[in-house]
Amino acid sequence: MPSATTPSTTTTASRRAPAAPVRQGRTPAPGLFLTLLAVCSAVTAANIYLAAPLLSLMARDFGSAPSALAWIASVAQLGYAVGLLFFAPLGDSANRRRLVAGLTLVTALSLAASAAAPGAAALAVAMFVASAATVIPQLLVPLVAERAPAERRARHVAAVIAGLFTGIVAARVLGGLAGQAFGWRWVFAGAALLTLVLGLATAVVLPSQRRREGPLFAGLVALPSVLRRSPELWRACVRQAGMFGAWSALWTSLALLLTGPVYGLSTATAGLFGLFGLTASAVAPLAGGLVDRFGAARVVRSAYLLAAVSVPLFWLGGQVLGALFAAAVLIHAALVASHVANQTLALTATSTPATANTAYVVAGFAGGAAASALAGAAYSHFGWGGVCGVAGLWLVLGWGVTWSRR
Repeated sequence: MPSATTPSTTTTASRRAPAAPVRQGRTPAPGLFLTLLAVCSAVTAANIYLAAPLLSLMARDFGSAPSALAWIASVAQLGYAVGLLFFAPLGDSANRRRLVAGLTLVTALSLAASAAAPGAAALAVAMFVASAATVIPQLLVPLVAERAPAERRARHVAAVIAGLFTGIVAARVLGGLAGQAFGWRWVFAGAALLTLVLGLATAVVLPSQRRREGPLFAGLVALPSVLRRSPELWRACVRQAGMFGAWSALWTSLALLLTGPVYGLSTATAGLFGLFGLTASAVAPLAGGLVDRFGAARVVRSAYLLAAVSVPLFWLGGQVLGALFAAAVLIHAALVASHVANQTLALTATSTPATANTAYVVAGFAGGAAASALAGAAYSHFGWGGVCGVAGLWLVLGWGVTWSRR
Protein backbone atom coordinates (compact mmCIF):
# COMPACT_ATOMS: atom_id res chain seq x y z
CA MET A 1 0.00 0.00 0.00
CA PRO A 2 1.44 3.44 -0.86
CA SER A 3 2.80 5.52 1.95
CA ALA A 4 0.35 8.12 3.22
CA THR A 5 2.98 10.82 2.91
CA THR A 6 4.22 9.93 -0.54
CA PRO A 7 2.07 10.81 -3.53
CA SER A 8 0.74 7.52 -4.83
CA THR A 9 0.54 8.93 -8.31
CA THR A 10 4.25 8.27 -8.68
CA THR A 11 4.53 4.89 -6.99
CA THR A 12 3.99 2.95 -10.17
CA ALA A 13 5.42 5.32 -12.72
CA SER A 14 8.36 3.04 -13.33
CA ARG A 15 6.00 0.32 -14.55
CA ARG A 16 4.47 2.42 -17.26
CA ALA A 17 5.23 1.33 -20.81
CA PRO A 18 7.32 3.67 -22.96
CA ALA A 19 5.15 6.31 -24.53
CA ALA A 20 4.20 5.86 -28.16
CA PRO A 21 5.42 8.44 -30.63
CA VAL A 22 3.19 11.50 -30.54
CA ARG A 23 2.71 14.16 -33.18
CA GLN A 24 1.60 17.20 -31.22
CA GLY A 25 0.09 18.91 -34.26
CA ARG A 26 -2.36 21.62 -33.27
CA THR A 27 -2.42 20.92 -29.54
CA PRO A 28 -3.13 24.28 -27.80
CA ALA A 29 -1.52 25.64 -24.66
CA PRO A 30 -1.79 23.23 -21.70
CA GLY A 31 -4.29 25.39 -19.81
CA LEU A 32 -6.57 25.83 -22.80
CA PHE A 33 -6.23 22.16 -23.72
CA LEU A 34 -7.24 21.06 -20.22
CA THR A 35 -10.17 23.49 -20.17
CA LEU A 36 -11.47 22.20 -23.50
CA LEU A 37 -11.28 18.59 -22.27
CA ALA A 38 -13.12 19.52 -19.05
CA VAL A 39 -15.91 21.31 -20.94
CA CYS A 40 -16.20 18.45 -23.44
CA SER A 41 -16.46 16.01 -20.51
CA ALA A 42 -19.21 18.12 -18.93
CA VAL A 43 -21.33 18.20 -22.09
CA THR A 44 -20.91 14.54 -22.96
CA ALA A 45 -21.46 13.28 -19.39
CA ALA A 46 -24.69 15.28 -19.23
CA ASN A 47 -26.13 13.21 -22.09
CA ILE A 48 -26.48 10.16 -19.83
CA TYR A 49 -28.75 12.03 -17.41
CA LEU A 50 -30.87 14.08 -19.79
CA ALA A 51 -33.91 11.80 -19.65
CA ALA A 52 -34.39 11.80 -15.85
CA PRO A 53 -35.69 15.39 -15.39
CA LEU A 54 -37.77 15.22 -18.59
CA LEU A 55 -39.78 12.07 -17.89
CA SER A 56 -43.01 13.90 -17.05
CA LEU A 57 -42.81 15.97 -20.24
CA MET A 58 -42.11 12.87 -22.33
CA ALA A 59 -45.01 11.03 -20.72
CA ARG A 60 -47.39 13.87 -21.52
CA ASP A 61 -46.20 13.87 -25.14
CA PHE A 62 -46.54 10.08 -25.48
CA GLY A 63 -49.83 9.91 -23.58
CA SER A 64 -48.65 7.76 -20.69
CA ALA A 65 -47.92 8.06 -16.97
CA PRO A 66 -44.44 9.27 -15.90
CA SER A 67 -43.93 6.06 -13.92
CA ALA A 68 -44.44 4.08 -17.12
CA LEU A 69 -41.40 5.81 -18.67
CA ALA A 70 -39.07 5.66 -15.67
CA TRP A 71 -37.25 2.71 -17.24
CA ILE A 72 -35.86 4.97 -19.99
CA ALA A 73 -33.45 6.55 -17.50
CA SER A 74 -32.22 3.04 -16.61
CA VAL A 75 -31.73 2.27 -20.31
CA ALA A 76 -29.34 5.22 -20.51
CA GLN A 77 -27.34 3.88 -17.57
CA LEU A 78 -27.22 0.42 -19.14
CA GLY A 79 -26.03 1.87 -22.42
CA TYR A 80 -23.26 3.74 -20.63
CA ALA A 81 -22.13 0.55 -18.89
CA VAL A 82 -21.98 -1.29 -22.22
CA GLY A 83 -20.04 1.58 -23.78
CA LEU A 84 -17.54 1.54 -20.94
CA LEU A 85 -16.82 -2.13 -21.40
CA PHE A 86 -16.40 -2.03 -25.16
CA PHE A 87 -15.09 1.46 -26.00
CA ALA A 88 -13.15 2.78 -22.99
CA PRO A 89 -10.38 0.11 -23.19
CA LEU A 90 -9.72 1.15 -26.81
CA GLY A 91 -7.85 4.15 -25.44
CA ASP A 92 -4.83 1.84 -25.06
CA SER A 93 -4.85 0.61 -28.67
CA ALA A 94 -6.87 2.89 -30.98
CA ASN A 95 -6.03 6.37 -32.23
CA ARG A 96 -7.83 8.59 -29.72
CA ARG A 97 -8.38 11.38 -32.21
CA ARG A 98 -10.30 9.13 -34.60
CA LEU A 99 -12.06 7.33 -31.76
CA VAL A 100 -13.33 10.54 -30.14
CA ALA A 101 -14.45 11.92 -33.50
CA GLY A 102 -16.31 8.72 -34.37
CA LEU A 103 -18.03 8.45 -30.99
CA THR A 104 -18.97 12.14 -31.17
CA LEU A 105 -20.74 11.66 -34.49
CA VAL A 106 -22.60 8.57 -33.24
CA THR A 107 -23.66 10.37 -30.05
CA ALA A 108 -24.86 13.49 -31.86
CA LEU A 109 -26.85 11.48 -34.41
CA SER A 110 -28.42 9.37 -31.66
CA LEU A 111 -29.39 12.44 -29.65
CA ALA A 112 -30.96 13.93 -32.76
CA ALA A 113 -32.88 10.68 -33.24
CA SER A 114 -34.01 10.93 -29.62
CA ALA A 115 -35.37 14.41 -30.27
CA ALA A 116 -37.41 13.09 -33.20
CA ALA A 117 -38.50 9.81 -31.55
CA PRO A 118 -42.19 9.04 -32.25
CA GLY A 119 -42.60 6.84 -29.17
CA ALA A 120 -41.02 5.44 -26.04
CA ALA A 121 -39.47 2.39 -27.73
CA ALA A 122 -37.70 4.45 -30.39
CA LEU A 123 -36.55 6.92 -27.73
CA ALA A 124 -35.12 4.10 -25.60
CA VAL A 125 -33.14 2.65 -28.50
CA ALA A 126 -31.73 6.06 -29.42
CA MET A 127 -30.85 6.82 -25.78
CA PHE A 128 -29.12 3.47 -25.41
CA VAL A 129 -26.90 4.12 -28.42
CA ALA A 130 -26.20 7.72 -27.39
CA SER A 131 -25.22 6.69 -23.85
CA ALA A 132 -23.03 3.83 -25.08
CA ALA A 133 -21.13 6.21 -27.37
CA THR A 134 -20.85 9.05 -24.86
CA VAL A 135 -17.94 7.48 -22.94
CA ILE A 136 -15.63 10.20 -24.25
CA PRO A 137 -14.74 11.50 -20.74
CA GLN A 138 -13.31 8.09 -19.86
CA LEU A 139 -11.06 8.30 -22.91
CA LEU A 140 -9.88 11.79 -22.02
CA VAL A 141 -9.04 11.17 -18.36
CA PRO A 142 -6.28 8.61 -19.10
CA LEU A 143 -4.85 10.99 -21.70
CA VAL A 144 -4.72 13.80 -19.15
CA ALA A 145 -2.99 11.52 -16.65
CA GLU A 146 -0.42 10.48 -19.26
CA ARG A 147 0.44 14.06 -20.29
CA ALA A 148 0.42 15.71 -16.85
CA PRO A 149 3.63 16.32 -14.87
CA ALA A 150 3.88 13.72 -12.10
CA GLU A 151 3.74 16.35 -9.35
CA ARG A 152 0.49 17.84 -10.78
CA ARG A 153 -1.15 14.72 -12.20
CA ALA A 154 -4.01 14.50 -9.69
CA ARG A 155 -4.85 18.19 -10.15
CA HIS A 156 -5.11 17.76 -13.91
CA VAL A 157 -7.29 14.67 -13.51
CA ALA A 158 -9.41 16.58 -10.98
CA ALA A 159 -10.07 19.35 -13.52
CA VAL A 160 -11.68 16.87 -15.92
CA ILE A 161 -13.59 15.20 -13.08
CA ALA A 162 -14.92 18.61 -12.01
CA GLY A 163 -16.20 19.14 -15.54
CA LEU A 164 -17.85 15.73 -15.52
CA PHE A 165 -19.72 16.40 -12.26
CA THR A 166 -20.74 19.85 -13.48
CA GLY A 167 -22.29 18.24 -16.54
CA ILE A 168 -24.25 15.79 -14.40
CA VAL A 169 -25.66 18.63 -12.28
CA ALA A 170 -26.46 20.72 -15.35
CA ALA A 171 -28.34 17.83 -16.95
CA ARG A 172 -30.55 17.36 -13.92
CA VAL A 173 -31.17 21.03 -13.08
CA LEU A 174 -30.82 23.05 -16.29
CA GLY A 175 -32.18 20.20 -18.41
CA GLY A 176 -35.44 20.26 -16.47
CA LEU A 177 -35.74 24.03 -16.67
CA ALA A 178 -34.99 24.10 -20.41
CA GLY A 179 -37.46 21.30 -21.01
CA GLN A 180 -40.18 23.21 -19.18
CA ALA A 181 -39.48 26.32 -21.25
CA PHE A 182 -38.88 24.87 -24.72
CA GLY A 183 -40.02 21.24 -24.62
CA TRP A 184 -38.04 18.06 -24.08
CA ARG A 185 -37.30 17.52 -27.78
CA TRP A 186 -35.40 20.81 -28.00
CA VAL A 187 -33.27 19.76 -25.02
CA PHE A 188 -32.10 16.67 -26.90
CA ALA A 189 -31.58 18.68 -30.08
CA GLY A 190 -29.48 21.24 -28.21
CA ALA A 191 -27.47 18.47 -26.57
CA ALA A 192 -26.79 16.95 -30.00
CA LEU A 193 -25.45 20.27 -31.31
CA LEU A 194 -23.28 20.95 -28.26
CA THR A 195 -21.89 17.42 -28.33
CA LEU A 196 -21.06 17.67 -32.03
CA VAL A 197 -19.27 21.02 -31.74
CA LEU A 198 -17.27 20.29 -28.58
CA GLY A 199 -16.54 16.67 -29.43
CA LEU A 200 -15.13 17.46 -32.86
CA ALA A 201 -13.20 20.46 -31.49
CA THR A 202 -11.64 18.17 -28.89
CA ALA A 203 -10.81 15.52 -31.49
CA VAL A 204 -9.02 18.11 -33.63
CA VAL A 205 -6.63 19.14 -30.84
CA LEU A 206 -5.92 15.65 -29.50
CA PRO A 207 -2.40 14.42 -30.22
CA SER A 208 -2.21 12.04 -33.18
CA GLN A 209 -0.59 8.99 -31.64
CA ARG A 210 0.46 5.64 -33.00
CA ARG A 211 -0.98 3.08 -30.64
CA ARG A 212 0.39 -0.37 -29.82
CA GLU A 213 -0.49 -3.21 -32.15
CA GLY A 214 -2.90 -5.95 -31.13
CA PRO A 215 -6.50 -7.15 -31.34
CA LEU A 216 -9.10 -4.39 -31.24
CA PHE A 217 -10.76 -5.56 -28.02
CA ALA A 218 -7.63 -6.87 -26.31
CA GLY A 219 -8.21 -4.43 -23.43
CA LEU A 220 -11.62 -5.89 -22.68
CA VAL A 221 -10.23 -9.44 -22.66
CA ALA A 222 -7.34 -8.36 -20.42
CA LEU A 223 -9.52 -6.77 -17.70
CA PRO A 224 -9.48 -9.75 -15.28
CA SER A 225 -5.72 -10.28 -15.54
CA VAL A 226 -5.03 -6.55 -15.13
CA LEU A 227 -7.01 -6.57 -11.88
CA ARG A 228 -5.20 -9.68 -10.62
CA ARG A 229 -1.76 -8.25 -11.31
CA SER A 230 -2.37 -4.89 -9.60
CA PRO A 231 -3.41 -4.87 -5.93
CA GLU A 232 -3.46 -1.04 -6.06
CA LEU A 233 -5.98 -1.06 -8.88
CA TRP A 234 -8.09 -3.70 -7.13
CA ARG A 235 -8.10 -1.62 -3.95
CA ALA A 236 -9.10 1.56 -5.81
CA CYS A 237 -11.96 -0.30 -7.56
CA VAL A 238 -13.41 -1.78 -4.37
CA ARG A 239 -13.12 1.40 -2.33
CA GLN A 240 -14.78 3.51 -5.00
CA ALA A 241 -17.52 0.90 -5.42
CA GLY A 242 -18.21 1.25 -1.70
CA MET A 243 -18.18 5.05 -1.80
CA PHE A 244 -20.26 5.38 -4.96
CA GLY A 245 -22.68 2.77 -3.65
CA ALA A 246 -23.25 4.75 -0.45
CA TRP A 247 -23.80 7.95 -2.43
CA SER A 248 -26.14 6.24 -4.89
CA ALA A 249 -28.25 4.63 -2.17
CA LEU A 250 -28.83 7.99 -0.49
CA TRP A 251 -29.09 10.22 -3.53
CA THR A 252 -31.38 8.08 -5.65
CA SER A 253 -33.80 7.59 -2.73
CA LEU A 254 -33.75 11.18 -1.52
CA ALA A 255 -36.61 12.26 -3.80
CA LEU A 256 -38.84 9.65 -2.14
CA LEU A 257 -38.19 11.27 1.23
CA LEU A 258 -38.56 14.86 0.02
CA THR A 259 -41.79 14.29 -1.89
CA GLY A 260 -43.20 11.96 0.78
CA PRO A 261 -45.40 12.79 3.78
CA VAL A 262 -42.54 14.12 5.94
CA TYR A 263 -41.66 17.10 3.74
CA GLY A 264 -44.27 17.04 0.98
CA LEU A 265 -42.15 18.99 -1.52
CA SER A 266 -43.02 19.21 -5.21
CA THR A 267 -40.94 17.27 -7.71
CA ALA A 268 -39.45 20.51 -9.08
CA THR A 269 -38.45 21.76 -5.62
CA ALA A 270 -36.99 18.39 -4.67
CA GLY A 271 -35.00 18.43 -7.90
CA LEU A 272 -33.19 21.58 -6.77
CA PHE A 273 -31.35 19.39 -4.28
CA GLY A 274 -29.30 18.42 -7.32
CA LEU A 275 -27.53 21.76 -6.91
CA PHE A 276 -25.64 20.21 -4.01
CA GLY A 277 -23.79 18.32 -6.72
CA LEU A 278 -21.92 21.57 -7.37
CA THR A 279 -20.06 20.78 -4.16
CA ALA A 280 -18.30 18.07 -6.13
CA SER A 281 -17.19 20.52 -8.81
CA ALA A 282 -15.79 22.87 -6.18
CA VAL A 283 -14.03 20.18 -4.16
CA ALA A 284 -12.39 18.38 -7.10
CA PRO A 285 -9.50 20.85 -7.65
CA LEU A 286 -8.82 20.93 -3.90
CA ALA A 287 -8.83 17.13 -3.75
CA GLY A 288 -6.39 16.98 -6.67
CA GLY A 289 -3.94 19.23 -4.86
CA LEU A 290 -4.22 17.15 -1.68
CA VAL A 291 -3.55 13.92 -3.60
CA ASP A 292 -0.46 15.43 -5.23
CA ARG A 293 0.80 16.63 -1.85
CA PHE A 294 -0.19 13.87 0.59
CA GLY A 295 -0.93 10.84 -1.57
CA ALA A 296 -4.09 9.01 -2.55
CA ALA A 297 -4.29 6.77 0.53
CA ARG A 298 -4.66 9.65 3.00
CA VAL A 299 -7.24 11.44 0.84
CA VAL A 300 -9.37 8.28 0.44
CA ARG A 301 -9.22 7.66 4.18
CA SER A 302 -10.38 11.22 4.88
CA ALA A 303 -13.14 10.90 2.30
CA TYR A 304 -14.45 7.76 3.99
CA LEU A 305 -14.49 9.58 7.32
CA LEU A 306 -16.56 12.40 5.78
CA ALA A 307 -18.97 9.89 4.29
CA ALA A 308 -19.26 8.08 7.64
CA VAL A 309 -20.22 11.36 9.32
CA SER A 310 -22.78 12.11 6.60
CA VAL A 311 -24.75 8.86 7.10
CA PRO A 312 -26.10 9.68 10.60
CA LEU A 313 -26.78 13.22 9.38
CA PHE A 314 -28.84 11.77 6.54
CA TRP A 315 -30.71 9.63 9.08
CA LEU A 316 -31.40 12.73 11.19
CA GLY A 317 -32.47 14.47 7.98
CA GLY A 318 -35.44 12.15 7.88
CA GLN A 319 -36.99 14.70 10.25
CA VAL A 320 -34.69 17.76 10.16
CA LEU A 321 -34.21 19.51 6.82
CA GLY A 322 -31.06 21.33 7.93
CA ALA A 323 -29.35 18.00 8.60
CA LEU A 324 -30.09 16.99 5.00
CA PHE A 325 -28.35 20.14 3.74
CA ALA A 326 -25.21 19.40 5.74
CA ALA A 327 -25.25 15.71 4.82
CA ALA A 328 -25.63 16.50 1.10
CA VAL A 329 -22.55 18.72 1.16
CA LEU A 330 -20.49 16.14 3.05
CA ILE A 331 -21.42 13.16 0.87
CA HIS A 332 -20.62 15.04 -2.34
CA ALA A 333 -17.30 16.23 -0.95
CA ALA A 334 -16.47 12.68 0.13
CA LEU A 335 -17.50 11.20 -3.22
CA VAL A 336 -15.42 13.50 -5.39
CA ALA A 337 -12.35 13.44 -3.10
CA SER A 338 -12.42 9.66 -3.13
CA HIS A 339 -12.99 9.62 -6.89
CA VAL A 340 -10.06 11.92 -7.67
CA ALA A 341 -7.71 9.92 -5.44
CA ASN A 342 -8.82 6.46 -6.52
CA GLN A 343 -8.99 7.26 -10.23
CA THR A 344 -5.55 8.87 -10.20
CA LEU A 345 -4.21 5.75 -8.51
CA ALA A 346 -5.98 3.49 -11.00
CA LEU A 347 -4.55 5.41 -13.94
CA THR A 348 -0.97 5.00 -12.69
CA ALA A 349 -1.18 1.43 -11.39
CA THR A 350 -0.51 -0.38 -14.69
CA SER A 351 1.03 0.10 -18.12
CA THR A 352 -2.48 0.05 -19.69
CA PRO A 353 -4.21 3.09 -18.17
CA ALA A 354 -7.32 2.97 -20.37
CA THR A 355 -7.98 -0.67 -19.50
CA ALA A 356 -7.35 -0.01 -15.80
CA ASN A 357 -9.65 3.02 -15.94
CA THR A 358 -12.37 0.85 -17.47
CA ALA A 359 -12.09 -1.64 -14.61
CA TYR A 360 -12.24 1.22 -12.12
CA VAL A 361 -15.27 2.98 -13.61
CA VAL A 362 -17.21 -0.25 -14.17
CA ALA A 363 -16.53 -1.32 -10.57
CA GLY A 364 -17.83 1.99 -9.25
CA PHE A 365 -20.85 1.83 -11.51
CA ALA A 366 -21.64 -1.74 -10.39
CA GLY A 367 -21.37 -0.78 -6.73
CA GLY A 368 -23.69 2.18 -7.27
CA ALA A 369 -26.27 0.18 -9.22
CA ALA A 370 -26.39 -2.62 -6.64
CA ALA A 371 -26.71 -0.19 -3.73
CA SER A 372 -29.46 1.78 -5.50
CA ALA A 373 -31.49 -1.37 -6.12
CA LEU A 374 -31.12 -2.49 -2.49
CA ALA A 375 -31.94 1.00 -1.20
CA GLY A 376 -35.24 1.01 -3.09
CA ALA A 377 -36.28 -2.23 -1.43
CA ALA A 378 -35.03 -0.98 1.95
CA TYR A 379 -37.12 2.18 1.67
CA SER A 380 -40.24 0.15 0.92
CA HIS A 381 -39.76 -2.10 3.96
CA PHE A 382 -37.94 0.05 6.52
CA GLY A 383 -38.33 3.65 5.37
CA TRP A 384 -35.58 6.24 5.23
CA GLY A 385 -33.66 4.55 8.05
CA GLY A 386 -33.29 1.46 5.85
CA VAL A 387 -31.72 3.55 3.08
CA CYS A 388 -29.20 5.01 5.52
CA GLY A 389 -28.45 1.47 6.70
CA VAL A 390 -27.65 0.40 3.13
CA ALA A 391 -25.31 3.40 2.69
CA GLY A 392 -23.50 2.58 5.92
CA LEU A 393 -23.16 -1.07 4.93
CA TRP A 394 -21.58 -0.15 1.58
CA LEU A 395 -19.02 2.07 3.31
CA VAL A 396 -18.13 -0.73 5.74
CA LEU A 397 -17.76 -3.22 2.90
CA GLY A 398 -15.74 -0.87 0.68
CA TRP A 399 -13.22 -0.13 3.41
CA GLY A 400 -13.34 -3.39 5.32
CA VAL A 401 -12.70 -5.71 2.36
CA THR A 402 -9.65 -3.73 1.24
CA TRP A 403 -8.34 -3.26 4.76
CA SER A 404 -8.43 -6.99 5.41
CA ARG A 405 -6.26 -7.61 2.32
CA ARG A 406 -3.59 -4.98 2.84
